[in-house]
Amino acid sequence: MRAFNAFRNFSTRATATVLTIVSAGLLTSCMLFAKPPTNLDYSRTRTSEAGYYRATIRPQGDSIPQGKLQRWTLHLETAGGAPVDSATMTVDGGMPQHGHGLPTKPQVTRVLGNGDHLVEGMKFNMGGWWVVKFRVNAAEGRDSVVFNLKL
Repeated sequence: MRAFNAFRNFSTRATATVLTIVSAGLLTSCMLFAKPPTNLDYSRTRTSEAGYYRATIRPQGDSIPQGKLQRWTLHLETAGGAPVDSATMTVDGGMPQHGHGLPTKPQVTRVLGNGDHLVEGMKFNMGGWWVVKFRVNAAEGRDSVVFNLKL
């Protein structure tokens, strides 16, 4: 009888584990086919979250290609319009619906002057809704600028 109870407990736990894994998989796959929020702003000029900066992304060409390594220019200015050349910036992003980040680690590599900064290593490996976030630390303060992209 003791062996039977042990087997029954194991069987119940195994079934619960399998159901949890299957449920998580179904939920994740449903997210992959969900549409992005309808009110997303896809503009290439954005105000930072705290309002300290205004930033403009300028990818090479009019469209953002999939699967190609790219260089962008990020124009950064204060809320009043003064160009920001002295800033420390990091780049992050990903696909919110897929739960993964960028396939590369883009970096701001050089100040080009007049508020322009070279961003190297941008790459998007599939179509869909992407988010790119620039964290800025400059004289005005620490802030973040988030861009929504639709590829």
